[in-house]
Amino acid sequence: MKVITKRKDLSLRRRRQQRIRAKISGTADRPRLNLYCSLKYVYAQLIDDTTGKVIVAANSSGKNCGFEGSRSSVNAAAEIGKKIAEAALEANITNVVLDRAGYKYHGKIKALADAAREAGLKF
Repeated sequence: MKVITKRKDLSLRRRRQQRIRAKISGTADRPRLNLYCSLKYVYAQLIDDTTGKVIVAANSSGKNCGFEGSRSSVNAAAEIGKKIAEAALEANITNVVLDRAGYKYHGKIKALADAAREAGLKF
């Protein structure tokens, strides 16, 4: 017997992503910290959803990203967490909402979030 669902074409990560995004939203006072991990790089953005603008962004894909080795590792994610926190503090942002984009909270996502917390962001 074949079970037909509304979301049969969506992956598990996409389902988690939709469930998370339905509950959170970023404002100018408390922007959304959006995370994305490709197979090669790690990306982080602070987004104001009321205006649809990216306030601050950091990623591991640039040539002057400041670290050696794999740019998709847990260490790279921790460096990006520090960079995004420093840039946010320069823009007078201390409180954010974490949007893990459907990823499970472990590995790169956890390393990035912990590094951002240690550098001064609150979420």
